[in-house]
Amino acid sequence: MYISLTGLKPNGFLSYIRFWFLAIPSFRQAQTAEGNLHCDVKKVKEYQCTITAWESREMMLQYLRSGAHLKAMKAFKQIATGPTYGYESETIPTWEEAYVLLTEKGKMH
Repeated sequence: MYISLTGLKPNGFLSYIRFWFLAIPSFRQAQTAEGNLHCDVKKVKEYQCTITAWESREMMLQYLRSGAHLKAMKAFKQIATGPTYGYESETIPTWEEAYVLLTEKGKMH
């Protein structure tokens, strides 16, 4: 299975509002996306984080490049910063494991 981790920090109050305006539809899209096996969200330290698990990387990319998520990605640079990390795994990480992976291996955007 393919695990996708994100940790996003909005750039200020107005960005925080816009972030949630885009994040909620993106998360709902992920929950119902073909190939999604697990979808969770939680604030960890200063980041709004997600853990998603997918049947394959290709199915995750289909989600990534469509609908509400695509709209959110186009606005990302104006509203938030933070790391993302994706990898193949047999297990879904705990929140503690996910945060360590994000901070140690994640690509900052």
